[in-house]
Formats: sequence, C-alpha cells, structure tokens
Amino acid sequence: MAAGFRAPVHSHHRVFSTVRSFTVSGPLAALLAVLPFVVSAESGDAGQAAPVVAPGEAGASASVTELPAVVVTSSGLEDTAPGGRSLDREELATPAAAAGDSARLLRDIPGVNLHGAGGVSSLPVINGLADDRVRVQVDGMDPVAACPNHMNSPLSYINPSRVSSVTVYAGITPVSAGGDSIGGTIQVESAPPQFAAPGDGVLTEGQAGSYYRSNGDAYGYNLGATLAGRNVSLSYDQSFAQADNYRAGGDFKPAGYGGIIMGEWLDGDVVGSSAYDRVENRDLGVALRSDNHLMQLNVGEQKVGFEGFPNQRMDMTYNRNRLVNLRYTGQYAWGELKARVFDQDTRHRMDMGPDRFSYGTGMPMDTQATTRGVSVTGDIEIGDADILRMGAEYQGYELDDWWPPVGDVGMMAPEPFININDGTRDRLGVFGEWQAQWAPEWLTLIGVRNETVVTDAGDVHGYNDWPLWADDAAAFNARGHRRTDHNWDMAALARYTPGATQTYEIGFARKNRSPNLYERYTWTTQPMASLMNNFVGDGNSYVGDIDLRPETAYTVGVSGDWRDARHDRWGVKLSGYFTYVNDYIDARRCDAVQCGGTANETATTGFVNLQYVNQNARLYGADLSASLVLADVSGVGRFTARGAVNYVRGENRTTGDNLYNIMPLNGRLALVHDLGGWSSTAEVLLVTSKTHVSQVRNEVPTSDYGLLNLRTGYAWKHASVDFSVENVLDRLYSQPLGGAYLGQGASMAINSIPWGVTVPGPGRSFNASLSLRF
Repeated sequence: MAAGFRAPVHSHHRVFSTVRSFTVSGPLAALLAVLPFVVSAESGDAGQAAPVVAPGEAGASASVTELPAVVVTSSGLEDTAPGGRSLDREELATPAAAAGDSARLLRDIPGVNLHGAGGVSSLPVINGLADDRVRVQVDGMDPVAACPNHMNSPLSYINPSRVSSVTVYAGITPVSAGGDSIGGTIQVESAPPQFAAPGDGVLTEGQAGSYYRSNGDAYGYNLGATLAGRNVSLSYDQSFAQADNYRAGGDFKPAGYGGIIMGEWLDGDVVGSSAYDRVENRDLGVALRSDNHLMQLNVGEQKVGFEGFPNQRMDMTYNRNRLVNLRYTGQYAWGELKARVFDQDTRHRMDMGPDRFSYGTGMPMDTQATTRGVSVTGDIEIGDADILRMGAEYQGYELDDWWPPVGDVGMMAPEPFININDGTRDRLGVFGEWQAQWAPEWLTLIGVRNETVVTDAGDVHGYNDWPLWADDAAAFNARGHRRTDHNWDMAALARYTPGATQTYEIGFARKNRSPNLYERYTWTTQPMASLMNNFVGDGNSYVGDIDLRPETAYTVGVSGDWRDARHDRWGVKLSGYFTYVNDYIDARRCDAVQCGGTANETATTGFVNLQYVNQNARLYGADLSASLVLADVSGVGRFTARGAVNYVRGENRTTGDNLYNIMPLNGRLALVHDLGGWSSTAEVLLVTSKTHVSQVRNEVPTSDYGLLNLRTGYAWKHASVDFSVENVLDRLYSQPLGGAYLGQGASMAINSIPWGVTVPGPGRSFNASLSLRF
C-alpha cells in the first residue's frame, strides 16, 4: 500500500496478528512491547508473548484462542495516491530476472524514463525531473549518492531480484512521502519477512536465479534463503553481476584504441566504458514479531570492482557501501506507529578505465560519505474513515571528496586536491496529513511539511599553490560557507469515484529542494578539475555557487481512469500535469578567466564551462496508458493489447532556453499472449526526434527511432524461465537521455574528445533467465 494515501483499513503487508486490545500505548510502550519475545522467542509455548487483555475484560484469566497471523496485500488502485502507480512482485518478476539495474524495473510506468549512466546505475526521471529532484527510498531509507558524478545512485544499492514492490508518485506527492524533492517519489521495497504458520514448525525457503545477455556478454546470479519460526525470521540474500562493453546496432564512431596505457581496440560499434565487473550485493536480515509488533534489522553491503560510465570523463574503480536499517511497526488501538533508524557508509573511488586515454598516471579521485537517518510516523484513526498522519524525520550527511596527488611534482602534485572538505548537509522535517473519506465516492488528503536544511563545508586547496588553483581556493575560503534553508511543502489531493468503472483525481502541491553539496561547494574554475564535477552526463564542466537558493515547485495534476466493471477486460488512464519552478538550478556559461573568456560564452559547438545558477522553469506534459483484452479463447489463450504514450516539455523561463535531457514524445505498444504458465509479448517502442535541446549546454539533438522487442516465458509452481530478444532488428539509435559519448579518448581535456556524438542504445541482444524457488 502506498504510504500517504490509503483506505482507512490498515492492510498493507501485515505480517502480524490483527487482534487489537492493549493496556499500554505510546512510542515508548511500542518499543518496550517487543522486549519480552526478543529474550524468549522460539523457546516453546512458555516463551511466547502472553495475549494482552484490556483492564477488566472477562477473559483476563480465561484461556485465549490465539489467531493465526494474517498477511493482507493491497488491491492497488484504491491504495495509491493521485499521480501514483504501484507494481507488485508478479508484475516485476519478468523484467527483474534479466536486469542488472533496478532502475530498469520502472521503465513501463507512465511518466518515468531513465537517464543513462553506468550499467547498474541508471537514474530515474519523473516528468522531466531527475536525480536529487526525485526522492528515492529503498526499504524506507534515503540513500544519498556520494560522488561528483553521482555514480553510486540510490537504486544501485538493491539488486533487482530483491525488489518486491515499487510505488511511484509522479508529480503530486503526499507530504508524508515527499520532502527535499520536487519531481516525485520512488519507494522500493524488498519482500516482507516470512514466518512459520501455527503448527508448521520451522519454515525454510530458498530461491536462486541466473541470467545471461548476449550483448556485452553480461551475466549474473542471485541467491536467497529464509529460516523462520513463528516469531523469529532470518534471511540472507546475495547477488553478482558482470558485463563487458556492449555493442550498438552499428558503427557510431571510428574504430580505434580507447586508451594508450592498457588500452584495447574498440570497434566502431563498441560503446567504450560501458562494462562493469564484480558487482556484489549481500544482505542479512533478522525479524522479530510479537502479537501486533514487528521489528526488522537488515545489514547489507555492496562492493563494485569496476563500473564504466560512457557519458562521464571518469569510471568508478571501486565502491563499497554498507547499510544498516532498523525498523519497527506496531498496531495500537489508536492506529499504527512506524519508526526507523538507518546508517549508510560509502567509500568510493574514480579514475580512468582501460578505454580512456592516459598519460600513465591517471587522475585518482576519492570520496567518503556517511548518511544517518531517523524517522517516526504515526497513523491515528479518527472515527471509522479518517486518518491523521504525523511524523518527523532527520537525516545527517557528511562528505569528504579529495583527489590524491599524482607524483611529486607537476600540475597535480604534491598535495591532494580538496574538492569538498568536511561537507555536511543536515535535514530535519516534520509533517502532518489529514486523510478523509467524506463519502463512498470522495476521498481527500491535505498535508503540510516543514524542512530545515543546513549545509556547510570547510576550506579547500588545490594540488599546489600555483595561481591555477590558489586564486579560486582563496576566493572560496574567504566566504562564509554555512547556509540554512527553511522550506515549506504542502499537498492537497482528491479522488472521486462515482462508480466501479471510473475514477478522477486532482491535486496541487508546493514542493522544495535545497541544493546538494556539489551544487553549492565545488569551487574550481579550472576546466581539467571542474570537468569532473558533472552528474548530468553532458560532457561539460560545472562550478558551484555558495549562494544558490532552494528550488520551489508548484504543480497541478489531474487524471481520469476508466475501465470495465470487473477491471479485467479494458482500461484507459489519462494524466496531465503542469509545474512551475522558482529558482530552478540550471546553468550559465562561466565567465571566469580560466573558463575560456568570450570563446566559452559564445560557443555553439563543443563542450563548455558552466556554473550553477538559479533561474525559473516550466514543465508540462501528459501520460496516456491503456489495455484491452482482444480475445480470450479456451485452449488458445488470452490476447491483450497494451499501450502507453508519454509527452513532456521543459522550458527555462528566465532565458527562453530548453531544459536539459527532456525525453521527446514516445510510446509503447505491446501484444501479450497468456496461456496457462506461458506468457509472451511482442513490443514496439517508438520515439520521436529530440529537437528541443539545451543551448547553454550545447546539447546534441537525437533522431527518431523504433525498436522491436520479443519476450516469452513459462512459470511453474517453483520455477520459471524467460527468453527475450531486445532490439530484434539491431537498430542503431541514440538514446535521448543517454548524454554525450565520452567513453574513450583523452577525457581530462575539455575538447580533446570529439563533440557531437551521443551515447547509442544497445544493439540486438539474446537474453535468458532462470528462477527457482524451493
């Protein structure tokens, strides 16, 4: 069930008894309530938590019949807020089996596109807004990217095989699900813990899966196991992924050596720096329950040996991320209480991979970051139909970004280059939300959220005291660095359901996002260094601005949903939105002497030097999705047509320019056949040319294209196999959101790599996957 807008009945993924009768209440009692069974759980009947009886209840001394645990899942439509869309495990199963990138699981959701990055690190885009403008939650945590190129994106920290459900709020987001974001919210959840049923003894379950993709010789596996009693559950998951450079559908650049040192020959159709090696994820989970209380602890680690980025000037040569997530859910006579504490520790390195030109020394870059978060949310039932939702969140983020010296003398020695020193970003938020069911047809929600965001950073210096670095460092150090933003969000949502065949939604939201540390505190105007501060993949260099103001977005969204009375024959949904953003963080041409002077300010081709700046922006668009059962014949199967069309337009209202990396008009049309355990799909993807490009960035237009994909699979009770052919016709095409191709060549100099080449999409690939459950 989507957090923030749901039916009055508490029914989302319940894994504990639904009996409600308590003698204690309040947050402290909630946490204390689990202590007795932590000590005595699984030690026999005597170790079970005693049933709780209200004072004076007749059954206080009588025997009590214990009810079995109940697991209830939501129905989908009624439990999703306006603008929201949820996918469950069944809908995710087929794409998850052959994906190394969890962001790919979102590609069929209307309004969501993917910004190209590394092979397992795509960035989701919602209605034209991406990266930090979208709040991404993984099992309730808010992981933060710790890299000047945002290579370690939040969704890269969960393997697709572990994803059980995804909820996307596109545009209008309830304040309980938002905060410090203006584009929307993506909530990714792993499977809830399993427990043994009464009388079944110890529960043991396991799963294993593997996949192979011919393009790039990509392969991976995942393993998982659960051992559980009635009150204690232990789980373990691990996964592995690896791939070589993928090939486009034809030559898109001349063949040649990518790098001089350790360089390999790259054919004209090989996309350099697109390989990844030894992507390993591990997660250990412990869950404890007692009556209406559930406590979960997950400890996870990810290690990446190497991941190439074809639209960046560096590659990720090492990444180690550790996550600890402790969460509590409790049911009380007054409603539901949720609490969470999490810790994220990241160690990240970048340098030039084997496909890039190197002088033999490279340019090592190191990052270390820690994120800690605490949240408490209470859903208070008011009468039979209303819910008052209140909560508080705190997130503390610490970042150090430094680049070790190369040798003892020269431009990059003898000191480390300090990109961000002791950077901090602390965020404290509180919110209140009222959800009301006025009548069977009307459901409304209104909420207000306050966020205080405090950022700071220490003094910096370059590799040496040359004016090349020293002048910029001195100017930065002379400034006060601490900034405090007070942000107010609000959202008002309404749903009208006049009957079983139609639903209408309307909403308005005011949302804010404060600048991240790289937008505020990167300080050098020297291109060789500022080129490394870029998380949009356009090949340009970026300089921060301490005085950046928070972005404030005003969004209006409407939608209509029509379907047959049984919801299984046909359906059509149309959504539209309009967003105006004050102080949108865009870019202007850098006018510092080191940036290139007049030539940099007037260039219409080539890569340029930019500085972040507050301007105003406007985005609007629409999403249309539909499905229709064409035929359902016994012994032949069911044939279903599905389609989706997406359009978004983004404009800079201050300069008249276009916003960067906006997906052009695109659509999907699929024919699906189901017969017993078989499911097969023929899909056509159509994308028009991208002509509305960002002139300040010298963004390169892309041409229109069409792709044909074929998939088929069979599912048994405990196993499934899937086969697919992507880009059946081996079409050569440029990805509209893929960015500039920088995957080979001399990446340290701004225009030593040819400008005008975009990152192409993958050519034909034969894929296979196998999943087992036992």
